[in-house]
Amino acid sequence: MRSLTFVDLFAGCGGLALGFKHEGFEPAAAVEIDREAAHTYASNIDPQIYVEDIASVNDRRAWPKVDVVIGGPPCQGFSQLGTRDPDDPRNRLWREYLRALDLTEAKVFVMENVPQLLRSEQFDLFRRQVERRGFSVVAGVLSAADYGVPQLRRRAIAIGSLLGKPSLPGPSHGQNDPAKLPLETVRRALAGLPLAPDGKNWHVSRPGIRPTSIIRYIAVPPDGGNRFQMQTALEQEGRGDLVPDCWRNKVTGTTDVFGRLWWDKPSATIRTEFFKPEKGRYLHPTEHRPITVREAARLQSFADDFIFSSNQSMISVARQIGNAVPPILAAAIARAVRTQMAQLGRGSSKPERRQTAMVAVGSPNVK
Repeated sequence: MRSLTFVDLFAGCGGLALGFKHEGFEPAAAVEIDREAAHTYASNIDPQIYVEDIASVNDRRAWPKVDVVIGGPPCQGFSQLGTRDPDDPRNRLWREYLRALDLTEAKVFVMENVPQLLRSEQFDLFRRQVERRGFSVVAGVLSAADYGVPQLRRRAIAIGSLLGKPSLPGPSHGQNDPAKLPLETVRRALAGLPLAPDGKNWHVSRPGIRPTSIIRYIAVPPDGGNRFQMQTALEQEGRGDLVPDCWRNKVTGTTDVFGRLWWDKPSATIRTEFFKPEKGRYLHPTEHRPITVREAARLQSFADDFIFSSNQSMISVARQIGNAVPPILAAAIARAVRTQMAQLGRGSSKPERRQTAMVAVGSPNVK
């Protein structure tokens, strides 16, 4: 049977596309406004990507007839970390998603976003519009760790289909469940990387760390320590001056700030500023430093041969990684889509074998 094809909207660096490509889907076109993220996409997924505001993309070649439309509109208007402004213009980009569905005549779509999306008025409006077009829609919140990603990352996934009722993928991994594979861990994800960043292939940590910050890092106990333990240790060492008043006066909450990852658990959610421990649980389990860019990419399930240009800034590459859909999660979603389409004679039930840059966590080829 012919290969199934897709258009990728708000493509980022290509995490969602990578999972679909791994499962035998062929990229036909993509749209991404961030030039550096688009460069990464072109280097790893497909060069046919339009680098502009999606509302301005009128080139008919950007909207070929395809089987599937995928993509995650910007989430800042919905995210708990943002302003959650219902009038944020980015919240209305679903209308461009709808335009892409009309122009490409896709039979299936996959939309990804933060969990808050599913409780928003904007999603209700979008859902009503696609259901009027005949799409059956299923939506839910998936945890990436349940699909083999070494990270506790929860994302809203909506799948719509003109071919019948779609299904979200069932979890393949779980805690203390003999019917499932064990959860992947930070230890397995980072296996083979030098403990001391060697500067190769983005194995670099935050530059210019101040001596006072290193003293704080040392005061955080290994393997899961947190800022409360750090504060106690600093007070006992007579270095209470290194405890900011905002921490001293806030005795609950923000437990992940200046926290260490656990070796034998999935990581905390990798966001765009994972190189800043003051933003979350981003300290290495044992080393006195934040995780490196390469370590974050591994925790997102990008393989080491996924290319992030050395000509880009660390801030840009970190943003691309933090905003990405973990490719292993994307592949699980793609398999669910492919299975449904195969059952209806729309494509093969087996993916074409290809070399794509996805980590098989803990496997010998992870160098």
